[in-house]
Amino acid sequence: KGFSSGLPLLLTITVLQAWMTEEGVDLSVIGLFALVGLPYTLKFLWSPVLDRFTLPFLGRRRGWLLVVQLLLMASIAGLGLSNPSENPWLLAFAAMLVTFFSASQDIVIDAYRREDLTDYELGLGSSFYVNGYRLGMLLAGSGGLVLADHFSFQQVYLFMAASLLVGGATT
Repeated sequence: KGFSSGLPLLLTITVLQAWMTEEGVDLSVIGLFALVGLPYTLKFLWSPVLDRFTLPFLGRRRGWLLVVQLLLMASIAGLGLSNPSENPWLLAFAAMLVTFFSASQDIVIDAYRREDLTDYELGLGSSFYVNGYRLGMLLAGSGGLVLADHFSFQQVYLFMAASLLVGGATT
């Protein structure tokens, strides 16, 4: 699950900034894109909703996790289908959706890990999560920029969206 949590973070920071720079987007607009990370800070506002309500399939945690992961994949694909130079505000909206669903995924994964693992298993489980998170960041950050040398940014984002199928399969 850590892989699925780490991947979206750099897609809305490093890779997105490189894409906008390549497309000639004004630096002041690129600077405003730092605000798309706001959902990570404000996730405490909607975490009670995810905690309170249970979806009618897969239980409270896995049901929410599957829904959020599917929406996250769709929003990353939507981000990739946007055009930074023609409509940066649509791109900002898509990036905000990515960070919202990514933060929601983090909420559910943290709750699931805490409930599913015993106190004895929690340390090892958390270390696996962190290592997966770092692998996801590595694929998105460095891997995304390397892939962008050989493919379009749109293709890179579609590839990254598809790579989240790993998280969906484990759910």
